[in-house]
Amino acid sequence: MPRISITEAGGANVLAFLDMLAASEGTAGIGDDGYDVIVGSTPPSPRLFASYADHPRMLVDLPRLGIKSSAAGRYQILARYYDAYSQQLGLSNFGPINQDRIALQLIRECKALDDLRRGYIATAIRKCRSRWASLPGAGYGQHEHALETLLAAYRAAGGVSA
Repeated sequence: MPRISITEAGGANVLAFLDMLAASEGTAGIGDDGYDVIVGSTPPSPRLFASYADHPRMLVDLPRLGIKSSAAGRYQILARYYDAYSQQLGLSNFGPINQDRIALQLIRECKALDDLRRGYIATAIRKCRSRWASLPGAGYGQHEHALETLLAAYRAAGGVSA
C-alpha cells in the first residue's frame, strides 16, 4: 500500500494505480513492500538496500536484457531521475512517501492524473507507458504485462474503473 495519504495522492483510484505499478514493476510485497528493492531482485533472495537517506545508486548489470540499470524502490526509479525530482519537489530522502511523490509527479507529467481520478485506467496506463518499462506498449524490450493483468491488479487494490 502506498504510504502517501489519500488526500495528497488525490483519491483512492490514484493509490490503487500506485499499487498496480508496484505489482507491474515486480516490487510489491518484497522487503518493505518494494520501497527498498534494487532492480533485478526476485524472491526468495531479493536485493534490498538498507537506507532511505538517498537513492542507493547501484548500477546493476542485467545481461538478459543487455542493459545496466540504477532502478530502485517501489516504482523502480533511476538514480538520475531521483536527483532531478528530489530537487524539483524539494525532497530530502528516498523514503517511501517521497518515492510515492515522485511516481505521482511522473503520472502528472504524463497527463494521466485526471484519468485516474475519473476511473479511465486503461487510458492512464497508456499515457504512463513511457515512464515504466513494464506497462504494455512501453517498448523498452523488457517484460510488459498484459492490460487485463494490470486492470485486475488495480481492482484488487481497490481501484474503480469508469
